[in-house]
Amino acid sequence: MAHNHKLKIGVMGSASGPQTENPHAREMARLLGHEIGKRGYIFINGACPGLPNDALMGAKETHAFTLGISPAFSEYEHINEYLSPHAHDMIMYTGMGFMERDIINIRSADGVVIIGGGIGSLNEFTIAYDEGRPIGILTNTGGISNHIEHIVVELCQRTMPPNLVMDDDPVKLLDKLELVVKAFPLPIREDGRVKDQRKGRG
Repeated sequence: MAHNHKLKIGVMGSASGPQTENPHAREMARLLGHEIGKRGYIFINGACPGLPNDALMGAKETHAFTLGISPAFSEYEHINEYLSPHAHDMIMYTGMGFMERDIINIRSADGVVIIGGGIGSLNEFTIAYDEGRPIGILTNTGGISNHIEHIVVELCQRTMPPNLVMDDDPVKLLDKLELVVKAFPLPIREDGRVKDQRKGRG
């Protein structure tokens, strides 16, 4: 029996660095979170500071259900050692650290959005790319947001996938992301490099 679950949108991006001090990037992050909640989606992020937390604050304005995927083992470690916010409705304490936490963060979402972004966000992007996850890039928010095509096509010599969308406007970006989430079902195998032979997959 099919279920109509709410769409889960993961927001990833700069948790520290100059992008987190960019007023435009912070406002775009807040508007993105606001729009996620306005559409009745579940909001997911890495329970981190910076732009993903600005998006969390926007999501809470519209009473979205918010889930944080923490790298920490416990609430104490999350707050006192990772120095991370904890305003979510629910936080999963993975105890996996940053890199492994990223995988859980991405796999928990139907689609992910990258805002700004440095090395950590690039890691999240490449995981989502390799696993066939729908990706939205909120462009002109600093960091890697305006360099994805250069990274994928020129540096890595790979193709831009059809389920990767970009836009400067958070509302238009979510419109595009909705379409590719529906049009391109997720791979049915763990390794995104394995091609599924079923129609519409792979």
